[in-house]
Amino acid sequence: MSDLQLALIAAGAAAVAGVWGYNKWQERQHRQLAEKIFKGGQPDVLLGGESAGTEPSLGDTPFHTLEAEDPAIGGFAAPATATAVSAAAGETADTAHDASAASLPPLPGEYADDIADCLVRMDFTEAVPAPALWAMQARWAGHVGKPLSWLGFDGGVGAWRRLSAHDAGRYGVMCAALQLADRQGAVTDAGLSVFFDGVRDIVGQCAGVAELPDQEEALVSARALDEFCASVDLQLGVNLVTTGEPFAGTKLRGVTEAAGLCLLEDGSFHALDDARMTRFTLSNIGAELFVADAMKSLATQGVTLSLDVPRVADGPAVFDAMMAVARQLTGALGGTLVDAHGSPLTPEMIASIRAKVGELQQRMAHHQIVAGSVRALRLFS
Repeated sequence: MSDLQLALIAAGAAAVAGVWGYNKWQERQHRQLAEKIFKGGQPDVLLGGESAGTEPSLGDTPFHTLEAEDPAIGGFAAPATATAVSAAAGETADTAHDASAASLPPLPGEYADDIADCLVRMDFTEAVPAPALWAMQARWAGHVGKPLSWLGFDGGVGAWRRLSAHDAGRYGVMCAALQLADRQGAVTDAGLSVFFDGVRDIVGQCAGVAELPDQEEALVSARALDEFCASVDLQLGVNLVTTGEPFAGTKLRGVTEAAGLCLLEDGSFHALDDARMTRFTLSNIGAELFVADAMKSLATQGVTLSLDVPRVADGPAVFDAMMAVARQLTGALGGTLVDAHGSPLTPEMIASIRAKVGELQQRMAHHQIVAGSVRALRLFS
């Protein structure tokens, strides 16, 4: 073997050794980064904490164990597996949180919910300015297709804060919450891809670690959640129609307001609860909206009383209140109460509708989506 061949072999071996050594050094640096972020920090409330919604049945149920019990629907709990994504783009590592670390408070349920949302927590080696985060997410957030909330943990007050374009704080721990479904359907695979890629980009640029759920599991959860919500989504209406002369707007308004409803800017009368939340509405059966200044000259062939079942608490009681107003209007204005198909409402039909309202709300509660709760208002929007 010539001296040249020996020299080339030696040079090749040295190059291989150098690459191997560099890779080991990078691996060690990334491991130290993850350990620095999690060591002495807080445990992941997205993996072990409670939801901060209004559903008391969730209080003792850990994240990732909430599952639908209806076998026809399947589970729509958050995905049980997560992958830690480090600041090195594309690199993954299994990283355990320090079990002895102090707990963070629950996430605010009106923005981040372990059933309604795909939650991703991000831990950074140094606090990240909120304006920088907002600028990074603004490039892709509009393409996820569902509401997206950002929260930062404010250590000074010990609470989560919802971030906005005007937030000037700095946060070492943040959470991204992508809503999985609403009345327009479930989040898409493409939307989830944009979300996950965006989070990876943020932690890559800001020296952080994020635990991403399995995308396929998240998509399955979103579709199951959407299917269940569709199965209980009832918006029922009862019509009061004239049998002769049209109802005069002035008299209609007087009777309706005497029954406790108020006219709002959407052109309908609303029955409101103590928190100014709508219980049921009364609207014109025609295309014309009710407007205060035009009520004197208005004449209508009928009105519709509507109840959005998933969005009100104690649906049977609200249905009873709505029917009481319907009877009050019938007595004052005349006319006939009919269903959506124009068939006169009998006592048996009314009792059947009331029972259906109660049944649907019981199913919702069984699946930990209590009618009228913050979670329900978000999912049925």
